[in-house]
Amino acid sequence: MDALIIVTVATLLTSLLVGFSVGLAAETASAEEPSRPAVRDPIENLFETKLANGLRVVLLEDHRTPVVALQIWVDAGSSDESFYTGIAHLFEHMMFKGSKNIDPEVHAQLINARGGRINAYTNRDVTVYHEDVTAESLPLVIDLEAERFLNLDISQSTLDSEREVVLEERRLRTEDTPNGRGFEALTALVWKAHPYRWPVIGWRSDVEQVTVEACQDFFDTYYAANNLTLVIVGDFQTDPTMKQIERAFGRLPTAESIPRNPTVVVAQRGARRSDVYFDAKIPLLFAGWHAPETGHPDGEALDLASQILSGGRSSRLYRSLVHEKELALYAHGSYWEFTDAGMFYASAGARPGVSLDEVEALFMAEIDRIGTDGVSEEEVARARRQMEVALVNRFATNHSMASRIGREIVSFGRVRPLSERIEAIRGVTAADIQRVVATYLKPESRSIIRVIAPESRSAVNAELDSVASREGVTR
Repeated sequence: MDALIIVTVATLLTSLLVGFSVGLAAETASAEEPSRPAVRDPIENLFETKLANGLRVVLLEDHRTPVVALQIWVDAGSSDESFYTGIAHLFEHMMFKGSKNIDPEVHAQLINARGGRINAYTNRDVTVYHEDVTAESLPLVIDLEAERFLNLDISQSTLDSEREVVLEERRLRTEDTPNGRGFEALTALVWKAHPYRWPVIGWRSDVEQVTVEACQDFFDTYYAANNLTLVIVGDFQTDPTMKQIERAFGRLPTAESIPRNPTVVVAQRGARRSDVYFDAKIPLLFAGWHAPETGHPDGEALDLASQILSGGRSSRLYRSLVHEKELALYAHGSYWEFTDAGMFYASAGARPGVSLDEVEALFMAEIDRIGTDGVSEEEVARARRQMEVALVNRFATNHSMASRIGREIVSFGRVRPLSERIEAIRGVTAADIQRVVATYLKPESRSIIRVIAPESRSAVNAELDSVASREGVTR
């Protein structure tokens, strides 16, 4: 089945890349003949509708491979939690634990037995349930999804079972890893007032105490038909599929209101720093800056800035910290965007025996240098090519196309054409990159997390005691 599901939509990718290459070649055209990317975008054939109960349905019929990707986008993530953190992610687990007519795990077993794939994920804005199957299994998938959205088992036994699974996941991925500890501390430091500050998996104490009543209330509010988007891409017939969707999902209830957390991001007025003490083999550095929300006009320039800083071995951070100075084992940065806000984050791991202060100083110097001195046209051109190729390759399967459609519909209410995305990338100049780095990645706007071993803590305290003693101060 692996070969079937990960198969590239060869015709689609070929058509995209051919047009894409034409567009790239046109970059050398004269100013009197401005280029336009000649890219054929499959979303031209998109079918969109809304059921009477408010459920959005977006279909893209494509018969070039015998694979169908179905995704249900719940417009609710961890930022919608108002009492118990982690409840959105907890539901991702509970949705696999059975319903009125389906026993626990049977949904997944039925899909897997037919050679399909099924999974889900939660982030700060959305929860997504997805299946990739062969065409003949689509009717079964539609009925199974409607069943669990209509009749989910929200019981004390289900909650207790999945609570333990989530707590173990939290221990393995966050509490017992230096990277998990560091990144969790960074988001809490950057977004001090906004719900993006807490981890998607939730704080341990909240997961331990969440009640069945709270789970039922969350489900009734956010898993209503008018808060869902159903996306199907691949080998199916639109008309009979729509009839089945109406029959299966038309019974879903509609929520009278869907509350959203009203908190907004508070501007940062001064650098923030915090240390996390953990028995790590090497000291780790994490940095974050407030950045714009998804869809902001500066988004492409920040993406290009991240490519120039850390997009491969020729990037500035890798060249400087890892290759030339040999201070770090790795160094990278990236623009991370969500509905309400974004974060430009960076991280590095110091080589054994290297001071984290040295790593931080050189790391920040490379970032500051872009803000003061700018970047070269060669760097911009290379970053553009990297982003354009990644953008096209990202939509090479039915699954990835469904993900694109769902994300864009939930975020913008429409799917932005590929040509629009490429034109936005090509429109970024060296001056734009210098401007966004100078605007958003200012030293006074940094939040710094250092993950250091307990012995490093002792050394820091000893140094502070020494300074205090010399100055006659009692600590």
